[in-house]
Amino acid sequence: MVKHVILWKLKETLSEDEKKKILEDMKKNLEGLKGKIQGLEDIKIIINPLGSSNADVMLDSVLVDEEALAGYQSHPEHVNVANTYVRPFTEIRLCMDYEV
Repeated sequence: MVKHVILWKLKETLSEDEKKKILEDMKKNLEGLKGKIQGLEDIKIIINPLGSSNADVMLDSVLVDEEALAGYQSHPEHVNVANTYVRPFTEIRLCMDYEV
């Protein structure tokens, strides 16, 4: 099994109302990928960080192996969600993948 974890920081130019809508859309659409992409076992989007955090949103996912991770990253459904609901609104992305 492979854990795929991403932290994003939203663009500072967004208003609080815009950020709230964007976070809700990210959560709905990224979590909606479960069951659509082979090898994606679980995906959770955390959009309510504590005040001590310096990231706005976290993707926490589990895939069956590295091959499934590669397939997830290039899958058209994932690319569409990322290009529509994530990339236009984020300025910092950190990723860590590891075996569990």
